[in-house]
Amino acid sequence: MTGTQNLYKLIILYMLERVDFPLTTSQISEFIIEEGYTDFFKVQNCLSELIASGLIREENTYKRTLYHLTDDGAETLNFFHKEISADIRSDIKNFFKEKKYELKTEAAVQANYYENVNHEFTVRCQIIERGTPLLDISITVPSESEAEKMSNNWTAKNEEVYALIMEKLL
Repeated sequence: MTGTQNLYKLIILYMLERVDFPLTTSQISEFIIEEGYTDFFKVQNCLSELIASGLIREENTYKRTLYHLTDDGAETLNFFHKEISADIRSDIKNFFKEKKYELKTEAAVQANYYENVNHEFTVRCQIIERGTPLLDISITVPSESEAEKMSNNWTAKNEEVYALIMEKLL
C-alpha cells in the first residue's frame, strides 16, 4: 500500500481496531478532518472503497451509518500497520482517550423504523453493549411522522426510558 489515500484507509482501519464498538461516519470524519489529514469527501471515498473491498462492514440505521472492522480488515491492518506513523497512532489514541465514552454512547444508542405489512410503522429502539442488545424495544405506530419523532426522541431519552423500565420491572 502506498499513497495518501491508502494512509487514510489505514487510519480508518486502525480507528475501528482500537474500539470495541462500531464508529459512525461523523466520528471517523471528526478525527480525520480535525487533525487536518484530509476533507470529508476523501473520507467518504475511503469508506466506500473499504466497504467494496470487504475490509469494513457498514450497518445502516435511521439517521446514520455504523462501521465495523471485518476479519479481512484486521488482517490487512496487521500487515500494513507500520505504515501509520507513531504520531498518527498517538493522535488516534488521544482522540479515543478524550472522547471514548461519548463515542461509545453515541454508537450504542440506535433507533430505526420501517413500514410494516399493515402499512403502519415499526420503530426499533436499542441500546447495544459489546455487540449485544442491552435493551431492544419494537413499537408499532400509525404514521411515519410518529415513527420519526419516536426515533429522534430515543437518542435524547433512552437513559430515562431504560431507568423507568428497570424500576417498573425489578
